[in-house]
Amino acid sequence: MKYAKKVKYQSLGEQLQAVFNFGYSIKYIHNPSEVVQLTAVAKCGEAIAYIHNPSEEVQLQAVSNFGYSIACIHSPSEEVQLQAVAENGYSIACIHSPSEAVQLQAVAECADSISSIHNPSESVVKYVYNNHRKVFDKFFEVVEGHDNSEVGAFDNSKVWAYGKSVVRAHDNLRVEAYVSSQVTSLKDEERKSVE
Repeated sequence: MKYAKKVKYQSLGEQLQAVFNFGYSIKYIHNPSEVVQLTAVAKCGEAIAYIHNPSEEVQLQAVSNFGYSIACIHSPSEEVQLQAVAENGYSIACIHSPSEAVQLQAVAECADSISSIHNPSESVVKYVYNNHRKVFDKFFEVVEGHDNSEVGAFDNSKVWAYGKSVVRAHDNLRVEAYVSSQVTSLKDEERKSVE
């Protein structure tokens, strides 16, 4: 790394060699060409943090290499977000207000990533419920002995509480009400499909 600080990269060949050896070397290249940028993020996706105003192609290359590099991208497009979560579903934790399509792609890649989604949409909850029941059961559990009269739970002796994700975004009462209604509708659908 000290070597990178001392060298002044003059030619395109020197710049390419520097970022090929160590992607973060792009930090020391003034106004790198797109070819140099693509080489740097192909080597190390997080090197995008040192690129001023990267093109969408560079952003896609970075998140294809390392999904979490989306955290270094200011206002990524939905296409970039989809590519990031396709590479690693948990990278959704780095996306502010992901669309429903991005949420679904994340849980399709890794169902456990629902724990990283603040306010998952109804279709995302249903997808996990229908396709990954063990994961659903891991994050949604029955809490015994809770007064459910205020939250409208489907059973007075139980309340459905959602772990991790939504709890960070809402107070417990609103979380229990939200999840209770989601689970109630899922149970009703399941009951209807059996009949």
